[in-house]
Order: sequence, then C-alpha cells, then structure tokens
Amino acid sequence: MSVEHRARAAWGRPYTQPGAEFGIDRRTVSQILHRHDVPMCRRELSPDQTDDAVRLYEASWSLARIGERMRVDPTMVHNRLRERGVRMRDAQGRER
Repeated sequence: MSVEHRARAAWGRPYTQPGAEFGIDRRTVSQILHRHDVPMCRRELSPDQTDDAVRLYEASWSLARIGERMRVDPTMVHNRLRERGVRMRDAQGRER
C-alpha cells in the first residue's frame, strides 16, 4: 500500500475507497493498514454536523455527496439521519 493511501486512511478516508480502487474488500484494506501500524480514526458526526446533514439531505443532496463533504462514510450519514427520523429516499429520489 502506498504512502498516499496510508496517509488518506489516517485522515479518516473510508476503507471502501482504497478497496474499490484496488478491487479488494474493505476488511483486507483494514488488515493491511493495521499491519503497517497506520493510525486509524473513526470519524463521527457531531450534533451540529448531523443538523447540517439533515438540512442538506432535505435540500436533495445525496448521502454520498453529504458524506464526501463531511469526510465520513455515506452509511454513517444514513444512520444519523434515520436516528433523527428523516424519511429516506430511494435511488430515484422517491420517499420510501
């Protein structure tokens, strides 16, 4: 794994991104990073960031776009929005 990828991981980049680049599972990425003693940080959304995520989602932003802006995985955004009772959309933008 390159220095660039280790640095990105240390800055909170989701495991799935380097995995997708190399065609490997995120667990494999995690194992490689741990083997090289790369410090990992699990980013959470603060209550203020979650407020912003709700506002952006209600303004029709995608989970992926919000996650990229806030440097967290879109699944985390989804989970925080659900905790706030936000009605989720399907891939075509229709409410579920």
